[in-house]
Amino acid sequence: MLVYGGSTVGLMGITANAVLESGGQATGVIPTFLSKREPKHPGLTELIEVEDMHTRKRIMAERADAFIILPGGFGTLDELAEIMTWRQLDLHRKPIVALNVRGYWDGLKGQMEYMATEGFIKPHHADLVRFHDDAATLLDVLLEEGEKAEEQAGANLPGPAHGHAEALDRT
Repeated sequence: MLVYGGSTVGLMGITANAVLESGGQATGVIPTFLSKREPKHPGLTELIEVEDMHTRKRIMAERADAFIILPGGFGTLDELAEIMTWRQLDLHRKPIVALNVRGYWDGLKGQMEYMATEGFIKPHHADLVRFHDDAATLLDVLLEEGEKAEEQAGANLPGPAHGHAEALDRT
């Protein structure tokens, strides 16, 4: 099951198409204002239209078992920063892995190491995201980390965000 932003644009639109074409399920979560800028994916298993970006991120985080980060822009970076922060605060223990295509995330990895060196984050927080250069290794590590997270799942962790909001539209 893929849970993502709900449009047809970019790598995530391509990923959604690949999941659906292989018989998988894909759920999109898109804010109303964004659905006026980016086309909603018409063939999703489920499309949830929400009021704002915060609700979108909360719903995606709640429905995900793990997070795979592909190369992307500011939206990807925003979503990654929030999910790393929630992990740092122990609001979830879901694996976070980044596909580091041609070194795309090397700068972020270096920045995280620098933040630890300078004392702005704890050294082990620089490892909140696992960076992998190829998809096969990434998937193997994701499965391994998912098993570890299931073993630790006994802890009753709080939800990742504030309150609950209903989806505005389900198609």
